[in-house]
Amino acid sequence: MDTVIRTDQGLDTSVLLEFLAAYAEGDFSARLPAGLAGGDGRVAEALNRVIGMNQRLSQQLERLAQQVGREGRVGQRVQAGAWTGSWARSVDACNQLVEDLVAPSVEIARVIEAVARGDLSQSVPLDPGGTALRGEFGRTARSVNTMVHRLSDFSSEVTRVAREVGTEGRLGGQADVRDVSGTWKDLTDNVNLMAANLTEQVRGIARVVTAVAQGDLEQRLVVEVKGEVAELAETINRMTRTLATFAEQVTGVAREVG
Repeated sequence: MDTVIRTDQGLDTSVLLEFLAAYAEGDFSARLPAGLAGGDGRVAEALNRVIGMNQRLSQQLERLAQQVGREGRVGQRVQAGAWTGSWARSVDACNQLVEDLVAPSVEIARVIEAVARGDLSQSVPLDPGGTALRGEFGRTARSVNTMVHRLSDFSSEVTRVAREVGTEGRLGGQADVRDVSGTWKDLTDNVNLMAANLTEQVRGIARVVTAVAQGDLEQRLVVEVKGEVAELAETINRMTRTLATFAEQVTGVAREVG
């Protein structure tokens, strides 16, 4: 409710001071009495209109802060009204500020949502609307784009190595992700270690099996592995030993009988 400053003697100095003091302290509900005659009436009406405009603008800004900042309703703006002159410019500047703050956040959210869906082709535009992002906005946008680029490179290299080694049988493939550090480097190193271990194991098995096929039963598979691969290596070695023993027995019997 508006606080009406009463006076029965027109707008004397003390009345104006009381009104202006309330205004200066942020009491936008203060009003001078209506119905004053002559110049006092016009002054009171003008001052009341000024403080009323400030009150409406303050209410609009509070609403905007609540809806955009706390509720996340990023499409909200200061509502157009009977704003003219500097009032209109202030409203436009406030709405432009919100737009400039919201637009990069919306773009960043769009790209992150795309990454979450597995779409690594998206990026944050660094010059939306022809205006380059600067300061924290520019740094954040570039950081997001770098993150997506790293993910894309890593995904492409892992896919390539998996296809070459696992599908095409081209052993020895390694992921080559440039300029990485931290977890990205750890992941790349682990993928390459896995590929190298698989290559060593498969080549070792191929070497022993080829030797057996050529009649060389002295070869053994030696790999630093555990689990099922270790069991496979032991099975191959046991098979080779069994074949060697069998060959010795057959050769001995054939020599003795023949």
